[in-house]
Amino acid sequence: MSELTCGTSRIVGCRFSVFPMTDRFVEVIMDALKSVNTGKVWIQTDDVSTCIRGRAEHVFDVTRAIFAYAAASGVHTIFNGTYSIGCPGDTEADVYMSEDSERLNREIGKNADIDTACQFALYPLGTDHYMDVIYKEVHRAKEKGTFAGSVHYASRLDGSISKVFESLEDAFLHAIQSDSSHLVMTAVVSAHSPSAKPKP
Repeated sequence: MSELTCGTSRIVGCRFSVFPMTDRFVEVIMDALKSVNTGKVWIQTDDVSTCIRGRAEHVFDVTRAIFAYAAASGVHTIFNGTYSIGCPGDTEADVYMSEDSERLNREIGKNADIDTACQFALYPLGTDHYMDVIYKEVHRAKEKGTFAGSVHYASRLDGSISKVFESLEDAFLHAIQSDSSHLVMTAVVSAHSPSAKPKP
């Protein structure tokens, strides 16, 4: 068996699913996809989830916009995604790394202000100092005002869609500057939940 080593490509990927809690879920998801410009990422959808790959700013731009437009339906909507960089052998679609940095979905209008809650977790792989990396990004979220406490196996963020995804992107981008050779981040983001938010 050949030994796998973490990849050197800086391409970022995210595999995610969006769950609008309505019997109109197909309509909500399709409308969201039609509203988002995915021209600067590789994207593929199967019967379970969607995967997008490209430069970090475009991966976060697209995932934020898809969730924002789905949440604009007003129904309880969940985004469940796994972001990754440095995966062994991760080079497919590297051509998208040549795109410029201009985000195609920068303006999402009033959808940016939709109130959300998020539970995320960072997994810096290939380093003995992984807890230091995690603590730094929790502190960064505290400084941004989005950190809302720790729960089992995750940290909580509260705020608008724009603020929460900004904190997720910041945590991911700063964490990959550590000596971690492979970074994974999971994020579950919720809007319009009928359940009351826990007290801080």
